[in-house]
Amino acid sequence: MARKKVGYVELLWTCPNCNGVNPGSVRLCGNCDAPQPENIKFYQASRQELLKDKTKIAEAGAGADIHCPYCGTRNPAGTKICRQCGGDLQEGIKRESGRVVGAFRTGPAINIKCANCGAENPDTSTTCAQCGSSLIPMQEPQSSALLPKSSKLDKRFVWVIGIAGALLCAGVMLLLYLSGRTQELTGTVQSVEWRRAISIEALAPVEYSAWQDEIPENAALESCQEALRFTLDEPTSGSIEVCGTPYSVDTGGGFAEVVQDCEYQVYDLFCTYSIDEWQEVDIAVLTGTDNNPRWPEPLLEAGERIGEDVQETYKIVLSSGEKSYVFTTDDADIFEQAQIGSSWRITVNTFGDVVRIEQ
Repeated sequence: MARKKVGYVELLWTCPNCNGVNPGSVRLCGNCDAPQPENIKFYQASRQELLKDKTKIAEAGAGADIHCPYCGTRNPAGTKICRQCGGDLQEGIKRESGRVVGAFRTGPAINIKCANCGAENPDTSTTCAQCGSSLIPMQEPQSSALLPKSSKLDKRFVWVIGIAGALLCAGVMLLLYLSGRTQELTGTVQSVEWRRAISIEALAPVEYSAWQDEIPENAALESCQEALRFTLDEPTSGSIEVCGTPYSVDTGGGFAEVVQDCEYQVYDLFCTYSIDEWQEVDIAVLTGTDNNPRWPEPLLEAGERIGEDVQETYKIVLSSGEKSYVFTTDDADIFEQAQIGSSWRITVNTFGDVVRIEQ
């Protein structure tokens, strides 16, 4: 997806020395004059407004600030010499950037109650107008004690699933083992049966769907409607821009770039059409109970032809002792040799299925 820039907003930071809230561009706490630590994290207010001041916009677009390796002073992006101690900033620590701060939210302010004195303040305020207390909730790290733990029920469920899976695997392996075990018997052919079939085809319209530029020239067009064909990361002629919710990305200089992830949808005509194709309209079948199988010879009507789909099935019934076994094949040579009364070696699996027969 393409990232589209909407604008810039100024972030906030909380002084760890006095808990005072400061605009992101301020490098010394406005409450206690303490310098901003290099590891401080910026955050955004409850509601944001895009910057309109050109100077601020230029500052926001400059990139991440640099902390002096000698005195720790925060210097604007692009600075070569520390403005506090004159030290070379070539080895300076560049502030982290690229972190998603949160969704970009606008709209009218909502009143919130000060935790200290109970006064109502707009949620865009950082300090209480009545008592001066911070209105920014303290951001505490999540305690591992608060993280959800697996219950005994969850563990039992995992055990049950594991046992069931093991039993299933064992069952499949046993089935494969049993189906692979065979025994050889001697059988006599008692009866035979054969079935041969061929398809009969005729030209008839078949309906398909495709993009308009992919429809064959000899097809009959039926209907079309616009549909999404593909999406692109960059705009192109006729594309429709579709963007997600704007969100703020920390630039590392006390500001955030407000961006949207966008894609460009290209629509085209998707149509249904019909085209004449050879289709199966009937099946000619011939059966018998002798060892001389034959193909049917159907009488074709005008516009019909013999199709390519042919089927042949042969069934041989053999007896061994008091049991009968059925062997089904599509091998005409074996079938023609299986004359009534002839003897064959029968290979039978554990389930009583005939695997093969040999003379």
